[in-house]
Formats: sequence, structure tokens, C-alpha cells
Amino acid sequence: MPPKLPPPILVIGAGVSGLTTAVCLAEAGYPVRIRTARPPLQTTSCSAGALWGPFLLEDPRLIDWCHETRRVLRSLAGERAGIRIVAGVEAATRRVPPPRWATEIEGYTLRGPDDLPAGFVTGWAYTAPVVDMPVYLAYLCERFVQRGQIEAGTVASLADAVAEAPIVVNCTGYGARRLVPDPMLRPIRGQLLVVDNPGIDEFFADAEVDGEDPSELTYILPQGDRVVLGGTAQPGRRSLRLDRSEARRILERCVAVNPLLAKATVREHRVGVRPSRRSVRVERVELNGGHVIHNYGHGGSGVTLSWGCAAEVLRLVQDVDSGQPAAPSRGSLGVGR
Repeated sequence: MPPKLPPPILVIGAGVSGLTTAVCLAEAGYPVRIRTARPPLQTTSCSAGALWGPFLLEDPRLIDWCHETRRVLRSLAGERAGIRIVAGVEAATRRVPPPRWATEIEGYTLRGPDDLPAGFVTGWAYTAPVVDMPVYLAYLCERFVQRGQIEAGTVASLADAVAEAPIVVNCTGYGARRLVPDPMLRPIRGQLLVVDNPGIDEFFADAEVDGEDPSELTYILPQGDRVVLGGTAQPGRRSLRLDRSEARRILERCVAVNPLLAKATVREHRVGVRPSRRSVRVERVELNGGHVIHNYGHGGSGVTLSWGCAAEVLRLVQDVDSGQPAAPSRGSLGVGR
């Protein structure tokens, strides 16, 4: 059992990374409190789709983080947490090889043009968690407050935060651009819509291709009586204003893949800004006699990396307890989605 740390560890941010990290630390026996500028259901995480799946990975640690997260999400599957294990297809309009991770998970099979929507020439099927983010974030909140506290507020600087708590965990997403400050962070705007489910029980997603950063994506994610349709990935844009012309194009692309969606009633629009970075940052630095553990820069893979990165943060906290010095920065740890 780790020693109690007075005062508690301070986690900054209550998106999926902040909540998951706080749950992981609190359930390991550490006293934890979360400080957040926005309630969990108003964070960027609440605007996510969200289909588990690693994309554009460069560092071996990220594959481990992704699979650790998939293991935990599968164990939590059910209505209470808003997680469903769904079969589906990822496809591309040109011939591309499947990513290695897809070939290693349940339900993997190759699909040819005859088994794909019109215009797609290569694809692969697999089974993965699909997460209803508002339900899931509420579940994480409920789980955390059994052991810790969530308080509304901000921190002026990491130095001020360390003056309050010996260990600070920075899960501020795009907010880290100002707080750290970290000019490597860039916004990537995302938009999606939620419609009534006309009878769809399999997901569909565009295949990501190394080196591409498309502004328009197509994905269909069934979540019980609703379906999430997406989406956009617009580098450099931070506007949270709904763009109805984009919503129209999203719907048109999704209807082209699955005509059942043509008459589906639109229930909700969501807009968010992904905190994109050339590398995911999960590392510990010493500051004014305290410790800051960074956990941000997940881009569109926040859910996919959440439990793996939280476990890494726990290991870094345990290093503080054992007196281990902070390791030098590993540099670029690339991921993107």
C-alpha cells in the first residue's frame, strides 16, 4: 500500500485522460483531487465518437497503452459504462495494407470490394469497443467520487499547482499549450452528429493512411438506439461553432455508405477540438521541489490511450515514492488520429 501523501495528488483536467488517471491513482490508494475548468460533460472528450483504435503510431509504448486500454474497456462493457463491443469494417478507397494491430484482435478478416460499400476497394473487419462518451464520463465521475473530490477552478501556473500539492498531474489537453507552455500543441477541430438508429449494428470507419491528414472523415458508430456519424479533422481550427454545411456533408457521406441513414432523425450535433501534438507527452519533470507528471497530447486517440497512459502515470507516481529521479525526456512519441 503506497504511503498517503499530504496534501493529495492534484490532477488538472476532467476529460477522459484526467478522469481515468484520477481513478487509477485513487484506486491504487493515493489521495487524489481533480481541479477542472469545465465539468466533464462539457470537455472535448464528451464530443468524441468514440471508436477504440490506434492510428499513426511511432513509439512502441503506444501499442502497449492502446491494448491495455482495450483490455480495460472490454472488462467494463455494458450499459452502465456506455461501452459496447461492436463488430465492423474499416475501409479505404485505394489499396492499403491493414495496420498490424488490427490483424491481432478479435474478428479480424480481410474484405474485398464486393464486401464493401461502393467506392471502397480494400478493407478489414474486426471487433472493438465503441464508447458512448457522455455515459462513460458520467460513469468515471461516479467511480472517482467514491474516493476523491472534483472541484471547479483553474491553476494560474504549474508552479502554483506544485505549491499546493507535491505531485501534480497535467491532463489539460489543448490547455497545456498555455499552461506548460507547449507550442507543439495544435488544435484539430472535429464535428459529428448523433441520429436515431435505423437498425445499424456494425461500425464503419475510413481507414487512416500514414502521412495523410484528411479534413473530412467518414465513420458510423452504433450506440444502442443512437448512431454517431462523423466527421471532420481540421488542423489549426479552434471554433466550437456548429457548421451546418459540414453537418450536411457528414450526413451525405454516411448515407452513401449506409442508405438506412437517409431518413434518420438528427438528435444532436457535437463540436470539439482535439489536442494534437507531434508526440504524446507522458513524463515526469521536477519543479520547485515538487513533481509534475504530464499526460496530454493524445490528439483524437484520448479514449484509445486512456487506461494505458493512466497506468504509466501511476508508475511514475510510484517512482516518486521510491525516490527515483525523473528520467530525461524521451523526445518524440508520435501518435495521431
